[in-house]
Amino acid sequence: MTTRTTTAETVDAFHRGKFHLIQPLGQGHRSGMDAMLLAALVSCGRPCRVADLGAGAGAAGMAVASRLEEAEVLLFERSPIMADFARRSLALPENARFAARVAVLEADVSLNGKARAAAGLPDDAFDHVIMNPPFNDAADRRTPDRLKAEAHAMSDDLFETWIKTAGAIMKPGGQLSLIARPESIAEILAACGRRFGGIEITPLLPRAGENAVRILVTAIKQSRKRLVLRAPLIMHAEGAHRFAPEVDDLNNGRAAYHRR
Repeated sequence: MTTRTTTAETVDAFHRGKFHLIQPLGQGHRSGMDAMLLAALVSCGRPCRVADLGAGAGAAGMAVASRLEEAEVLLFERSPIMADFARRSLALPENARFAARVAVLEADVSLNGKARAAAGLPDDAFDHVIMNPPFNDAADRRTPDRLKAEAHAMSDDLFETWIKTAGAIMKPGGQLSLIARPESIAEILAACGRRFGGIEITPLLPRAGENAVRILVTAIKQSRKRLVLRAPLIMHAEGAHRFAPEVDDLNNGRAAYHRR
């Protein structure tokens, strides 16, 4: 459900109304299914700390906090405008159930070492790091909207930079989770390098027999397990517009997508 306010923004319901998000209208990035599937990659049956890198308005991180009652989430976002959307979303009465477990940190993912720690991202601090980075090639989408360009267009060495940060701030044995385009597999694997192992890649197909439009990736810090290419998730049955039941459950916070 989307409610349009009097300003250039909307209030959108996620997880069938279990939490709400204030998002920009006509500028910047608007979150949807990608963020919900990313959040579904986090599975934790105990208290855990989760960092959402490049969180935007906070959809994925809030989806984790909404589903997992013992998760503490840090939304890490460099844009003051998008960080403000996240803060105002957390102040909504519909989000009071988890707002105290979610914080917003305004800083750049590319910070290194002492600068990163000083910004509020210490080393070896998080059980999970999730990311939905700007994975379009810079030439793919040209837009006069600077906020949208920053949210969508890939910079040089993006995955190396973001995954390096994830590896630094994550506890040994912690889980990296991300969603990306299939053509980014090589960069993701190269960036994981010796930092992460046990990589699991799941192709996301619109329908059976069609090419993947996204990949879901999880990996474990310092693991030496081999890569696993999992069976694809198929969003729709042939001739149907509704989501397949498994995908609908992931999209609406009723289930997690567990590692094998």
